[in-house]
Amino acid sequence: MAARKKSVQKNGFRVNEYIVYPSHGVGRIIEIETQEVAGVSLELFVIEFEQDKMILRVPTSKAESVGMRKLAQDDVVKKAYTTLKGKARIKRTMWSRRAQEYEAKINSGDLISVAEVVRDLYRCDTQPEQSYSERQLFEAALDRLAREIAAIEKLDEAGAVQKITSVLSKAAQSNRAKALEADGDDDNQEEAAA
Repeated sequence: MAARKKSVQKNGFRVNEYIVYPSHGVGRIIEIETQEVAGVSLELFVIEFEQDKMILRVPTSKAESVGMRKLAQDDVVKKAYTTLKGKARIKRTMWSRRAQEYEAKINSGDLISVAEVVRDLYRCDTQPEQSYSERQLFEAALDRLAREIAAIEKLDEAGAVQKITSVLSKAAQSNRAKALEADGDDDNQEEAAA
């Protein structure tokens, strides 16, 4: 397996550019290399996932089909924040099925889907404790979301996590206030009807 000439750009991706690989999250292309494998010349993106201490080699011709993409644009990030502010949507299905759906969303590489998982599994201080598996999925989704937002907004990961949890906390308070207000309106309507 002999390495040959390296290029700096291929299929719209450049060396030192941050990208999203669906099943691993945010990584950085550290080089584009050509290797000879079994007599066939193969051009590869060499992607480093610093937090995971992992290097991944993806054939340049397969980047699109495996779902590798550039970091999300501003409009997608805004939509992700809007998603975080929404009301949690928890299906009344068995946990094992929901867990599979959450896992699929986390590994989809879609920022909005990951934000949905973070929103749905978020628990504020006044809510009951999460199960271990819920907590694991929440942290995996939060980590994916925070890494991409950190790379886009030039923050460190801790700053991105703080920003996300702040949005979630404010949304939870707002949703609680709306629920209490709705309860008050229901009580007033009942009294007026009586």
